[in-house]
Amino acid sequence: MPSRAFALTVTAGGAAALMMACAHARTAREPYADAACGTRPQSRVLAEDAGERRVRRPPPNRPGAGLAYIVKVDCESVGSTDLFLSYEELPVGSAIRPHHHPHMDEILIIRSGSGVAVLDGKETAVSAGATVYIAPSTVVALRNTGTGPLSVAFVFPHTGYGTYLREWSVVDGEPVRPLTESENAAKLRRARWLQMFEP
Repeated sequence: MPSRAFALTVTAGGAAALMMACAHARTAREPYADAACGTRPQSRVLAEDAGERRVRRPPPNRPGAGLAYIVKVDCESVGSTDLFLSYEELPVGSAIRPHHHPHMDEILIIRSGSGVAVLDGKETAVSAGATVYIAPSTVVALRNTGTGPLSVAFVFPHTGYGTYLREWSVVDGEPVRPLTESENAAKLRRARWLQMFEP
């Protein structure tokens, strides 16, 4: 099946608009594939704080590691079947652990703050306005090395990633229960098509 290409513009504060393109070939192996979206696509302008605020349920061995994020674009929010966009802030000293996406591109946009992006072991300092393109199967990590929150936007060419995040998170304000050992194992197993963490 041929790849599809998509474009999206993200603007952060007074920074210039950044154009992004993602390519993705759908296959029947996707456990989180959105075969049909019940929401009709609707073009919108989303304010800085607009979107659904959610908090990840942390794994059992890291009870304080549940990070909040804001869903901006996905099937449930605007009816998109081809794009997922979310904002997230990494607290000072925190990090996104090494992982890779076997079948999808990803784009990270640094909205504010500073840190270090690691692509296949190569470290690069990043700050507001930087764009990080991550090809499929590239091992990526991100660390906040600054003195304030590191705010990022992340884009995937498939709304199944949003389904995955929603399944293992709660609406902001609800109690955040750490995943049990069995829930965490099920999460990692079901997400293998989308995302795999490094040992």
